[in-house]
Amino acid sequence: MASPRLETFCCPNRDAATEFVLTFQPVLFGALSLTSAALSLLFAILQILPKSNGYRRVGQHPLPRPASSSRILFIISVCDILGCAGIAMRSSVWLGLPNIMENISVVNNTDVWPEVFCVGSSMWIQLFYSASFWWTFCYAVDVFLVVKTSAGISTIILYHMITWGLAVLLCVEGVAMLYYPSISNCEQGLQHAIPHYVTTYAPMLLVLIANPIFFNCTISAVTSLLKGRQGIYTENERRLASDIKLRFFKMMLVFFICWAPNIINEILLFYLEMQTDINDSSLRNIRNAVLILWFIMGILNPMQAFLNTLAFHGWTGLSVDFNLQRRRELPWDSLSTSVPNTATGNPVVGNNLLYQSHIQEIQKAKVNGKHHSDAISVLSEGNWPLGGSNSSPMYQGW
Repeated sequence: MASPRLETFCCPNRDAATEFVLTFQPVLFGALSLTSAALSLLFAILQILPKSNGYRRVGQHPLPRPASSSRILFIISVCDILGCAGIAMRSSVWLGLPNIMENISVVNNTDVWPEVFCVGSSMWIQLFYSASFWWTFCYAVDVFLVVKTSAGISTIILYHMITWGLAVLLCVEGVAMLYYPSISNCEQGLQHAIPHYVTTYAPMLLVLIANPIFFNCTISAVTSLLKGRQGIYTENERRLASDIKLRFFKMMLVFFICWAPNIINEILLFYLEMQTDINDSSLRNIRNAVLILWFIMGILNPMQAFLNTLAFHGWTGLSVDFNLQRRRELPWDSLSTSVPNTATGNPVVGNNLLYQSHIQEIQKAKVNGKHHSDAISVLSEGNWPLGGSNSSPMYQGW
């Protein structure tokens, strides 16, 4: 899982609260984390692979280049998968070499490889999950800017500079502060560890606080945009706005489920650290709560990789398409919002002509003298499921 406690565990002179959680049933904890990470990796990768009956393969018309928001969703999935892979690797080593962490001690400081593995794996996990948090924040900002200002396709390079720059900077700075003056002799005290915990939880709290605000503003802007074409709000437009709202809600729900236990657990652990004796009988309920949350974190943190793909695309199925030639013929981009006026013989296309026509009409509308095709592309770019389904894409994507 992703917790700054695991970086603290790399210090031989670790605090009592960290020792308490990390030494309680380590084999069971490692097995649960590995199982959760393996399942999440498997299904997340299956989710983003092209499907043999995917809706993206319908039609013979050229596909446009996707807006930045669809790329951001893909990058978030990649970051989650890489972070989950780090958890799976670390859990596997812990289970295969159960004595590796015992070699990290003040007495036995000649073997540096346990410390190198501990620090390296912890930084890998923190880096990619931190990047995932920053990309999630950038997604909320991007959809708001495009819909609100009709700014068009945003500069993805700028998002790369912000997210990866901040993720690397905060990760290196937090770890450097934690392991000062050296890994084998970390400085003790809450004041010394707080900068590391701040750099870890700052992007997480930013998403939890700022993203709902941006999503709410985006939904309001979308509603105004849909009403603005003729001053009316039809049933199709109302359902489209509801589906957009539902998608944002699912994204925040997944994030809250996966990471809220980390914040609560950390608060309780800090409380235990401030006590003179964490084994006092009066702290029994808090210790039990800490252990329960610790195991919940071990299961839910890795599952973000899979749950995020469900929130982004819905269930895309297991029919993976391994035909490389066919993937070259039809590029992996968002489905064009421009469709032929008459249905071909394909029943899937026929079922969705009404929705496509609705998008076309909105694209032609002007609000405040500006064309809003860019804004509408944000609404439609993520709507198409990666896998096959006979249902309308309007309900699959959002």
